[in-house]
Amino acid sequence: MFEIPKLKHTGSGNFFLMAGPCAIEGEEMALQIAERLVSITDKLEIPLIFKGSYRKANRSRLDSFTGIGDEKALRILQKVSQTFDIPTVTDIHESAEAAMAAAYVDVLQIPAFLCRQTDLLVAAAQTGKVVNIKKGQFLSGEAMRFAVDKVRESGNDKVILTDRGNSFGYSDLVVDFRNLPEMQTTGAPVVMDVTHSLQQPNQSSGVTGGKPALIETIAKAAIAVGADGLFIETHPQPSVAKSDGANMLPLDQLEGLLTKLIRIRQAVR
Repeated sequence: MFEIPKLKHTGSGNFFLMAGPCAIEGEEMALQIAERLVSITDKLEIPLIFKGSYRKANRSRLDSFTGIGDEKALRILQKVSQTFDIPTVTDIHESAEAAMAAAYVDVLQIPAFLCRQTDLLVAAAQTGKVVNIKKGQFLSGEAMRFAVDKVRESGNDKVILTDRGNSFGYSDLVVDFRNLPEMQTTGAPVVMDVTHSLQQPNQSSGVTGGKPALIETIAKAAIAVGADGLFIETHPQPSVAKSDGANMLPLDQLEGLLTKLIRIRQAVR
């Protein structure tokens, strides 16, 4: 895999992990989660990229939490990176945000609903940062080669692809694990977004639901299939998280899960 600044334990043979809260809710919370993630991943020798959204643009309702302010949240991500010497990833939503976010983080993420937006992909590519493209819920793994081509043809070979499930009816998602090896044919590292793939969108309440009890199931299957990395949103108390609490993993359950996944990785390798 290409080099990602500050990424540790790359020679361990383990999968890499993108993990953190759904949204940056404040500095204390972000640093608390990051400290625990670093402790766990250093112990298990798992390469870690800290994840946090500086703004949540895709919300069901107008009164849904969107963020604490772009610059404030981005500075917190920067502080996490500087404090713990780890890379960070955040998602962008419009072309103009690419250069702004790139000044603070190491990896720019393209949301699944926006994975076909050419201007957004090109803008992200032109920052020179690693670009993590989430596969649209409406696309096959094979179709993601065109998104990869847009980034590479813009002069940036540092592309990651992430699956987050496919739409199954109006209010559910299902994971088709054929998509992982199909996306790997592009030559890009492939990640399974374990928590978002368990969302139940379009609920009558206007609040997205989820099935967090199946996090371990999806994660185990992804590692068995050969995923290069995992994406897991985690929070000390998902029930009070301001975004996506319904499908996040409680932080105190992460180490046990990762320990099991390493054993599966060793077995299939």
